[in-house]
Amino acid sequence: MFQVKMGKQKHIALVAHDNRKKDLIEWVTKNKSVLSKHFLYATGTTGGIIAKETNLPVRRYKSGPLGGDMQIGARIIENDIDFLVFFWDPLEAQPHDPDVKALLRIAVLYDIPVASNVATADFLFSSSLMDKEYNRYIIDYGTRIKRKY
Repeated sequence: MFQVKMGKQKHIALVAHDNRKKDLIEWVTKNKSVLSKHFLYATGTTGGIIAKETNLPVRRYKSGPLGGDMQIGARIIENDIDFLVFFWDPLEAQPHDPDVKALLRIAVLYDIPVASNVATADFLFSSSLMDKEYNRYIIDYGTRIKRKY
């Protein structure tokens, strides 16, 4: 197991499927003052809407179906993103579902907080840990697989 330090300013990825973009924009607007203290990243379309609607600076990657989910996953692996807010649509299959599953798997593997709905995002962002440094602990799965129990 090894440790990765999250700074007081978090690097937060914001992602939403088409049917959830409005929900995410409303949530970001409501939490603009908190989010303005952190570094924001997003997939292409979502990032463009967030920047336009809130005037918050957002580093944009490609659209999800064009690889944006994978780009954010890669940034998580490199410890450049340490928080994920992903309002995904549980009722509609997405053409890039394997990428979505991979992104969520990477988020768990690298021990980053993930909010997939408004309630979870509200609870996470109201945590006293949002304004503090925090140490994430990443499990060495290579070693773990080899152990008996």
